[in-house]
Amino acid sequence: MLLGSGMRTQLTSYFARLFAGDMSAFGSPATDDAMAGHIRAEQMSLVLGYSVGIMLANACNAIVLAIALWHSPDWKLALIWAVVVAVAAIAFGLQSHASRRITKPQFVSRRAMHRLVRNAFVLGAAWGIVPVAFFADASAGGQLVITCLCSGMLAGGALAFATIPIAAIAFTAPIFVGIAICLSRDGDPAYVLVAILVVVYGSVLLRAVFVNSLSFARRVMRQVEAERTVRQDPLTLLPNRFAFNETLDAALKRLALSGEEFAVLLLDLDRFKEINDKFGHPAGDEFLVQVASRLQRCTRAAEHVARIGGDEFALVMANLARPEDALEIAERFVAAFAEPFPIEGREILGATSVGIVLAPRDGNTPLDVMKNADTALYRAKKAGPGTVCFFEEADDKASRDRKALQSDLAGAIARNELFLVFQPFLDLGENRITGFEALLRWQHPSRGLVPPSEFIPVAEETGLIHEIGEWVIRRACATLADWPEEIRVAVNFSAAQFHNTGILQSIVQALADAKVSPSRLEIEITESMLLSKYGSAASILNALLQLGVTVALDDFGTGFSSLTYLRKLPFSRIKIDQSFIRDMLVQPDCAAIVKSVISLARDLNIDVVAEGVETADQLEYLRQISCDEVQGYLISRPVSADAVLKLLDTKKLRAIFAA
Repeated sequence: MLLGSGMRTQLTSYFARLFAGDMSAFGSPATDDAMAGHIRAEQMSLVLGYSVGIMLANACNAIVLAIALWHSPDWKLALIWAVVVAVAAIAFGLQSHASRRITKPQFVSRRAMHRLVRNAFVLGAAWGIVPVAFFADASAGGQLVITCLCSGMLAGGALAFATIPIAAIAFTAPIFVGIAICLSRDGDPAYVLVAILVVVYGSVLLRAVFVNSLSFARRVMRQVEAERTVRQDPLTLLPNRFAFNETLDAALKRLALSGEEFAVLLLDLDRFKEINDKFGHPAGDEFLVQVASRLQRCTRAAEHVARIGGDEFALVMANLARPEDALEIAERFVAAFAEPFPIEGREILGATSVGIVLAPRDGNTPLDVMKNADTALYRAKKAGPGTVCFFEEADDKASRDRKALQSDLAGAIARNELFLVFQPFLDLGENRITGFEALLRWQHPSRGLVPPSEFIPVAEETGLIHEIGEWVIRRACATLADWPEEIRVAVNFSAAQFHNTGILQSIVQALADAKVSPSRLEIEITESMLLSKYGSAASILNALLQLGVTVALDDFGTGFSSLTYLRKLPFSRIKIDQSFIRDMLVQPDCAAIVKSVISLARDLNIDVVAEGVETADQLEYLRQISCDEVQGYLISRPVSADAVLKLLDTKKLRAIFAA
């Protein structure tokens, strides 16, 4: 029973390959689905190339036959037959001509080839009727015309389907059968000789078809393999950016010619750089290979995800029926990251964000489509890992504004639009200012004062943060040189700056140029930055400690693993986030957290700075629980460099100190 079932499965598979035109059904080496689809695409292209001429010949031959049989008893039937064949041939020829105008597909399905074989059989059957229906009652001249036409159609069919044996057989077999039936009706020995000639003629034709088909299939396979080296990403074996651009161009041409809509899905892997930094590049490469495999399994057979950048992938979804279809594929992409990736004995978590554009709604040029896809992806990434976003008109304005901001920011240093303001730290034990936090500001000539929350992310994304960060260090150190020796300056560092290999040298040079002690410079880093960048930050932080620079952990309590960092990294101070300070007098849990942090820091010999102090009651409470330093609007708003020395001598401020 199992053997019978297995045989049926094998036969079903064989006939499926046979009628799909796969040469493996005739003994050629087996190919994968992608290669078979490429071969079918080339076969179909050649058939369409011949089809216009072949269909025109069919129409002309049908008319010739009708004229030749005009005086035969079957002239009415012949005329009806000729009209039907001629009209069908002309219609099919026009359809084929329209199909040829559209860019040649890179993949043709088995179903499309099945339709071609069926159509070839129908056309062959139409001509197979001719000798059976009209030869016996035709005149000698009519019989000669029928013989010539059938011979010509056999040769023409073999030529048209020279690369597809099953289609050639489907077309010529009915004609051979019709001729055989016709010859068997007459007892003339001459017809036996004709039958022998027909068999020889047919054998030669079919052998030529098989030889040509096998040679053609091998040539296409060699061509595809050669093209794959140019169009294939060597790591993931997915199509590369070059291949993706070709696919996009082809989709846009089909859109212009036939109105076929499509979608582009743009993906970016979240936390990929963290994987590279933490586990090494070999693990990162293996992660990309596994990601590529999962993504490709989410697509339709004729579509291929492309790797167009380091951790960026894209897909062109052709023949889009509904936007929901693109959303469904995007959600499959996101779901593909639900399970961890087993790499080098570890289980690594991954995630992706997806931006979707719909053509022609969101663009009809490669530049517009990809620009808008990038904009949609940007919004998805801002929303968090695993987010899918369609492009929206509002995104376009936001994207233009962001690019304009980026362009303006690139020249902000040269135009002296950036400046620093300084907010003091108040030492509660000595009732004096011990330092200032340097805060970056941007005075745009037309936008006015641009908040750091707007331009710092742009600087990080574009890499401008390195140039800006070095400027901040130099300016802060130069300003510090004019202050009393006991005053320090604190500078915020972005996570991106820790990936600049020259950052240590920049700090050393800035201190040397300003002739200030390294102990007067403090680097502030956020806990959330450590969460994603700990691997690369630790060595730099330790080097800073050896240099004599102090390090503070900003926004303490808002991350996830604070105690781990306090134990492993050399912090001189921790800054309690202002959200806890703001609510500590009204919410017991915030007060408990603040007291616990101060107690813990004291045991670890780390100073504590309370951020966001705005009322005298908050200040008094922090005094009572022995907080080291405070910072906030109650002490002073940020002031310019020129106002720092004046602030240090302010009597009103001294009154607050002593309160």
